[in-house]
Amino acid sequence: MWAAVALVTSPWRHVVLYSSHLSWIPAVLLFAAGFWLYTQSRRDFSAKHLGGIPEVMANAQEQRLVTAGIRARVRHPVYLAHACEMLAWSIGTGLMVCYALTAFAIVTGAVMIRMEDRELEQRFGEQYRRYRQQVPGIWPKIRFQ
Repeated sequence: MWAAVALVTSPWRHVVLYSSHLSWIPAVLLFAAGFWLYTQSRRDFSAKHLGGIPEVMANAQEQRLVTAGIRARVRHPVYLAHACEMLAWSIGTGLMVCYALTAFAIVTGAVMIRMEDRELEQRFGEQYRRYRQQVPGIWPKIRFQ
């Protein structure tokens, strides 16, 4: 897949929309946010769970809905982390190909989130439906107190 993406996008890899060292300031902040989200996503999840092993193994024993930690604020923190990292590369480099790949990742991520929500609702039923109503999918609610 990576080779195919590299081949398809190679004609545009040098198309620069802008060039500024200052663009790396917000990029670094987005990288940091993405890294923080990745580390928070690992809490209460094993590497098997992050890799989706319980979903593809029919006899997977451990089936639990995790709603604590970062997942109390956003249901799909890994997708949000991916978006932060992709957007960081786009903003930092100013490359058109990065922006195109970020847009592609957002569109395909939205499809994957819908599929994942449907699968989790089938697996956990009413418990997941309540969770889904209370917690946003990818953009956390900002609460000022």
